[in-house]
Amino acid sequence: MSEIFDAKAFLKTVTSQPGVYRMYDAGGTVIYVGKAKDLKKRLSSYFRSNLASRKTEALVAQIQHIDVTVTHTETEALLLEHNYIKLYQPRYNVLLRDDKSYPFIFLSGDTHPRSGDAPWR
Repeated sequence: MSEIFDAKAFLKTVTSQPGVYRMYDAGGTVIYVGKAKDLKKRLSSYFRSNLASRKTEALVAQIQHIDVTVTHTETEALLLEHNYIKLYQPRYNVLLRDDKSYPFIFLSGDTHPRSGDAPWR
């Protein structure tokens, strides 16, 4: 029997920088890949008592290990997340698994353009 994932201890070590995270099950299989502007805040959200859905509850129940890759920007995290999803084909990432869709990045028309995930995605 494998050890239970110690979320509290893990979260103490996570940075608040942008990046990508990979969640693994007991067999060492990547079951979910995600990105975040603030890794600590995003990863903490998985371990609250009031999770958003049964799918998220099922995902969290299977976590045995989480790897984190820090990036310089959110845009870099978006591209890395997309590449990891294509590579690992995690069962809980359903939107970006097929080869027919691509992530869209937009630049706002502001005086100081911002980049981010395209809102129409």
